Amino acid sequence: MNILRASLAVLSLMFAAQPALAETAHDEQAWVNLTLMGSLKGKVVYFAEVQPRFGDGVSRLDQLLLRPAIGVKLSPTMTLYQGYARVITKREGARDLREHRSFQQLSWVMGKPWGGEISTRTRLEQRWRADGDDVGHRLREMVRLEVPVASNGLAALGYAEGFLALNDTDWGARSGFDQLRSFIGAEIPVVGKTTIELGYLNQLVNQTGGRRRMNHVLSFSLFARL
Repeated sequence: MNILRASLAVLSLMFAAQPALAETAHDEQAWVNLTLMGSLKGKVVYFAEVQPRFGDGVSRLDQLLLRPAIGVKLSPTMTLYQGYARVITKREGARDLREHRSFQQLSWVMGKPWGGEISTRTRLEQRWRADGDDVGHRLREMVRLEVPVASNGLAALGYAEGFLALNDTDWGARSGFDQLRSFIGAEIPVVGKTTIELGYLNQLVNQTGGRRRMNHVLSFSLFARL
């Protein structure tokens, strides 16, 4: 459990690193995540995500993410991925903001407490944005727990994911605490290995000038496992 303690320590440091902030803007949002995942050959695996996110009181499309990745299973419980993300952020009265990301991800199922599953996801991102020349580096650490609550496979689900910016950029990233996402909800079996994850996501985002944003998100995710 040493890596679990390390993951929790990283999350604690990310949260503690945020400055004392003066004002918080709130928004109600809805995020949809459609993910296809499976095996290609032997230990080679993949996933592909489409994520539209609706903001401004769920009145308009705020962001669209397209994120494929290919990986290799290092063991039955550990998988290493290399992926790419295309992020399009809508801006009123201005051109869409476009971002490219390369990322490396280590996913690890750590154990099966209470008949469920505890896992971690460590992701290192390299970010290029259209409004600057610098490459932003960011570390993301997630700890996730799911516990079955019914015989049909229904499970209670919760996770926390901290984001830590590793450098300053000319397009606005500042090193230190970037954001924290906290989720509570349910994992619902559908057909075969396909599941739905439905619940509440709280996103706390650090901004410049002593400001922060808190998004209250209805989160719906469909995972189709082939």
